Amino acid sequence: MSHHRTFLINGSFDQAISAFDRGFAYGDGVFRTMQIRNGLPVNWPLHYQKLVADCAAIGIVCPSAELLMNDLQQLFPVNEFDENEIKVAKIIITRGEGDRGYAPPAVTAPTRAVIKSAMPQYAALNYAQGVNLRVCETRLATQPKLAGIKHLNRLENVLARMEWREDAIFDGLLLDQQGHVIECTMSNIFARFDNKLITPDLTLCGVAGITRQRILWLESVLGLTVQVTSITLDQLLQADEVIICNSLYGVFQVNSIGAKSWQQQKLASIIRNALIHD
Repeated sequence: MSHHRTFLINGSFDQAISAFDRGFAYGDGVFRTMQIRNGLPVNWPLHYQKLVADCAAIGIVCPSAELLMNDLQQLFPVNEFDENEIKVAKIIITRGEGDRGYAPPAVTAPTRAVIKSAMPQYAALNYAQGVNLRVCETRLATQPKLAGIKHLNRLENVLARMEWREDAIFDGLLLDQQGHVIECTMSNIFARFDNKLITPDLTLCGVAGITRQRILWLESVLGLTVQVTSITLDQLLQADEVIICNSLYGVFQVNSIGAKSWQQQKLASIIRNALIHD
């Protein structure tokens, strides 16, 4: 496949990533993935805020919003968009280049890469009927200093995603070492118990996505009590309804997790509508 003009590195179509880049060598960086509509990133203020926070958590100075917007405008010229067409941008920020060894140089210039790709074709059936999950054998390690951050060390997700090949499985459920539900390989998860909506506590591991945050803010709109708390797999399987979310597909109902299945219900579409209008 041709990669011509599908990515920018430090604002240039001609630059390459150095073998000394710490993102390449150590996964020393963070990233975000977002929809682009009409040339503009959807929910940009939240994505940028999260990028800044994640960079700060590992001591990287995040490039300015202006710089990144400039990159996005170069990669996604508004005149190239058909109405309703959606594309995907991935922004990667690394600490930049350094010598061999873990200690970062006293002064580094962050590397920023912005990548353009097509929006995945999520089957209309997924929106209408929901999706199936499997429980992954790969367990998430505990590291409070990195918890919540979308950092470049994603080997756990890679190993978990390698566990299945069948198209019928949309995503894999990830538990921590103690058996608590944390997230899916590319999604956050919510469970409804009567009029209470809960999502796992991510203070020890996991990625706190912006769609998860937006759903937490919808509490009054949904008329549900929303709570962040730890939840075991056994508890999750007792839920009245389970949904998963991310910035690309939005929200899907979960039909089944392994042998457990749920009836068709309305929460996923209610939240989808609420997110569009919030």
